[in-house]
Amino acid sequence: MSTPVQTQPTPTLARRIPWRSLAIVVPFLAVFIALSVGSPAFLSFQNVGNVLDRQSGILIVAAASTLVIIAGGIDLSIGATYMFTAVICGTLIVKVGGVPGVILGITVGVLAGLLVGIVNGLISTYLKVNPLIATLAMSFIILGATKLVSQFGKQGVGQIRVDFPEFRWLATTKPLGVSLPTWIAFVVLVILGVVLWRTTFGRYVYAAGGNSEAARLAGIRVGFVRISTFALAGLAAGMAGVIDLARTPSVPENDAIATTLTFTVLAGIVVGGTSILGGEGAIWRTVLGILFIAMLYNGFTLLRIDPLFQGIALGVIILLAVGFDAWSKLRRR
Repeated sequence: MSTPVQTQPTPTLARRIPWRSLAIVVPFLAVFIALSVGSPAFLSFQNVGNVLDRQSGILIVAAASTLVIIAGGIDLSIGATYMFTAVICGTLIVKVGGVPGVILGITVGVLAGLLVGIVNGLISTYLKVNPLIATLAMSFIILGATKLVSQFGKQGVGQIRVDFPEFRWLATTKPLGVSLPTWIAFVVLVILGVVLWRTTFGRYVYAAGGNSEAARLAGIRVGFVRISTFALAGLAAGMAGVIDLARTPSVPENDAIATTLTFTVLAGIVVGGTSILGGEGAIWRTVLGILFIAMLYNGFTLLRIDPLFQGIALGVIILLAVGFDAWSKLRRR
């Protein structure tokens, strides 16, 4: 008698539907259409341009932080790093002055972010400290270092003023009518998206977060991959700090700014469908997640809804996103 051929069960329609992608695309389109109908000012070129310009730094940080989470880590120090690099950049510009000061400030500020990212990666990878604890501790260290650097840059009481035309052009220049920070964010997003989606390193990032032990047995240097993602996150935070500093004449020194940026980035990543357990995610979904939150806040402002409801709405959205993530994992079992 012939042995019956074993066939794989055909996936049901529910299993073939890309639920994780639909979870952000559908709400994004729904809110976009609702705001377009409810507020004529929402779709104006000026409003859309302002939203993209203000979110450019956050988008850069969020895209790089997505790689960290996909690789199995998490970085709670990105907000502190963002502020640290801005203070370093502003201090050097004030102290050196002119074009040399601007070049030195931008270069050292961005490299400082890269250094912090590398340190985060080394601590969490080779010292075996949980990334959540390691980066939380680093955030306190960085915030303390930020205050020390700012004391050196101040001239009397108050914030460091970086109102230099040689530096402000970074925020005021508008190629083709779109702000330069928006263009920079677009380029960074495309590069990181291609790296994650189409390169060997990107596959290693998914492997490191999906099953680190299997990745090691396959010859992947999981430690190096994770350190690289932390380094990219630090570099991105440095870029965002410099870009946003050019938009305002005063250097940000409030700890609340760092905390807000960190949790906005993490909220956008989670809302975008990246699994907090690692191994799953995409840059384009993170972009939609960040823009969804920004669009929500912008809509509250345009429709003159009490700002107190913004936090409530965001909290509910995050809970729904995390719950949907758990549900989608159960569907695949």
